[in-house]
This record gives sequence, C-alpha cells and structure tokens, in this order.
Amino acid sequence: MPNIKPVSDLRNYNEVLRDCQNGEPVFLTKNGRGKYVIIEIQEYEKQQAIIELLSRLSEAEALIKTGGEWLSLDEVKSSLGV
Repeated sequence: MPNIKPVSDLRNYNEVLRDCQNGEPVFLTKNGRGKYVIIEIQEYEKQQAIIELLSRLSEAEALIKTGGEWLSLDEVKSSLGV
C-alpha cells in the first residue's frame, strides 16, 4: 500500500524519513494532490542506472534496425577498457 502523507508532515521530517528507510517511496501531497516523492538515494541511483541502461539498449536496437555497423570483439574490449 502506498505511503501517502500531506506535505505538512515534513514538519516532523524524521518520521517521514523513517518511513522511507524500508525501501518504499513516500508520496507527499499538497492541497490533496500528489506533488512530491521521497526515496532513498540508493533507490534513486538504481532507477537512474536502469533508465540509462534501457536508453542505451533502445539506441542499440534502433541502430541494428537501421543497418548500423556492428563492433568487432576487439573494438568492444577497447571501448570498455578490457
């Protein structure tokens, strides 16, 4: 069940932050409407990494569909620093 709180609860921010620690986001409302989401930094970084990976996979898929060139094994190793 989503953890939804009014933004006025930030006056007692320790309680709000405690609710974030279980890995679930806390949704804050303002005037009864959703306004903000609070998540742990680790969760935010994980989500950003997933977005970056999906973006790169999408670019690669588009390149393959348009007949883009494939990289050789040596080119891949070189670009990865292996």
